[in-house]
Amino acid sequence: MFDALAERLEQAWTKLRGQDKISESNVQEALKEVRRALLEADVNLGVVKEFIAQVQEKAVGTQVISGIRPDQQFIKVVYDELVQVMGETHVPLAQAAKAPTVILMAGLQGAGKTTATAKLALHLRKEGRSTLLVATDVYRPAAIDQLITLGKQIDVPVFELGSDANPVEIARQGVEKARQEGIDTVIVDTAGRLQIDTEMMEELAQVKEAIAPHEVLLVVDSMIGQEAASLTRSFHERIGITGAILTKLDGDSRGGAALSIRRVSGQPIKFVGLGEKVEALQPFHPERMASRILGMGDVLTLVEKAQEEIDLADVEKMQEKILAAKFDFTDFLKQMRLLKNMGSLAGFVKLIPGLGGKINDEQLRQGERQLKRVEAMIGSMTPQERRDPDLLANSPSRRHRIAKGCGQTEAEIRQIIQQFQQMRTMMQQMSQGGFPGMGGGMGMPGFGGGMPGFGGGAPAPQPGFRGYGPPKKQKKGGKKKKGFGL
Repeated sequence: MFDALAERLEQAWTKLRGQDKISESNVQEALKEVRRALLEADVNLGVVKEFIAQVQEKAVGTQVISGIRPDQQFIKVVYDELVQVMGETHVPLAQAAKAPTVILMAGLQGAGKTTATAKLALHLRKEGRSTLLVATDVYRPAAIDQLITLGKQIDVPVFELGSDANPVEIARQGVEKARQEGIDTVIVDTAGRLQIDTEMMEELAQVKEAIAPHEVLLVVDSMIGQEAASLTRSFHERIGITGAILTKLDGDSRGGAALSIRRVSGQPIKFVGLGEKVEALQPFHPERMASRILGMGDVLTLVEKAQEEIDLADVEKMQEKILAAKFDFTDFLKQMRLLKNMGSLAGFVKLIPGLGGKINDEQLRQGERQLKRVEAMIGSMTPQERRDPDLLANSPSRRHRIAKGCGQTEAEIRQIIQQFQQMRTMMQQMSQGGFPGMGGGMGMPGFGGGMPGFGGGAPAPQPGFRGYGPPKKQKKGGKKKKGFGL
């Protein structure tokens, strides 16, 4: 997602490096790169022209702050304009004063509408809202069965009357059932078509009139590029939508849809789908998406993902183990599985500021493979060996048995154990306020001394940008502050 766009924009910043200020002349080359980057990302042409004009106006008139380079200042201007184009702020779902809140899902066939319906139901369930799914797609083979299967998977009930019933009547009775049972939210899945046609729009209008929804969400496949914006506008003009869900943003899409929909159609993106799993739906935050596009990561989303998976009691126990240098292979296995629950390694890394644009796909694949090897190695250990890594360090026969059990060499097992011990020592020092040398990276076991498969570890943040200023000189005799000193 946005990888090609981020790479292109990186080239734009280089046009201003070495300059002492932003001027009408030196900004033109950078703007050409930005324009090319947006067009290659399949952003709507009208949006690109307007975007470039706004960036040029704001960049040239911007006073460069002392200590900040012109290219860094230009990035800030582009960031602000990206946020503006995508809608400035997150627009939450409506919630009716009196239950149930009714949400009507619309979209073309193949956009992932039924899956998005289930994903949205799971998202609401996590917020503590009871939900009923209503299956009105009586035309597509197995569409009703698909929704029922997804409903069972996420433990959300599905209302249906079979494929011979009238969609309008199914929707009306589904909403009435939710009202009678005191259900908070009803999500009505409707039929799609291969293209917009009169029959589909007429049926949608009838369903809308029958149930008076509080939200009409259009599910849009991000793979269709800039057509997504015109599609959203067409649906809005014919049936009146309140927002969009952009799906398949984790695939080969170039990201243009996310930058075009709000400006062209006037309707906000409310959610984005970032994977096939039912958990892979996120509220759309323009400022976070802009940060990802510019390779700055997305710490807030990372924290929210972690909060969903992490038990605070476990965190306290883990902290105590780290302080006492008792972090063991069982603990490490828990952390690996937590990472898997939060999504792919690639998705995780790209949320970390400074890492997303520095690590290529091959390095990420290598990291994924290495994680699997470490997991296989831990799986070949006895419970006692997991709890006491030093036991393995002092026993060649144990290492030999584990190597045979997981299909790796003894040398690889020995290296992983050594790196694990180094990591454990480093974690203890960091938790006590120190910041030991990290020449070989962060020392995750089995990763060549660095982050998973990334070689030399995490790159250092650029000084002077987004909060990473030059290190302050320590006063003589002063106490050294604990923490990372950022």
